[in-house]
Amino acid sequence: MPCPDTLYGAAAPVTIGMEACGETHDWARQYNQQGHQVKLMAPQFVKPYVKSNKNDMRHAEAIAEAVTRPTMRFAPIKDVNQQDIQALTSRRAHTRCCLCGTR
Repeated sequence: MPCPDTLYGAAAPVTIGMEACGETHDWARQYNQQGHQVKLMAPQFVKPYVKSNKNDMRHAEAIAEAVTRPTMRFAPIKDVNQQDIQALTSRRAHTRCCLCGTR
């Protein structure tokens, strides 16, 4: 994917909708610094808007539709420290499961 600086850098401020995942929090922070409004949505909230078989274009349409819904629940944008803590706690939980033989 292109760098956020080159993708929307010179554009007038817009609303950008994305599915929330680890990488999108970084992108959202960069877009916010450029003056854009970023709305992150959990994938399970976008899925009902996908029409028939999923492909990139239909998925983009679903995200565009979902971001405009007034009742949509949006995820907060995590800062770097919050993401670091989440990575450590999930890694610790995975290690504990591996040591005791459970999942």
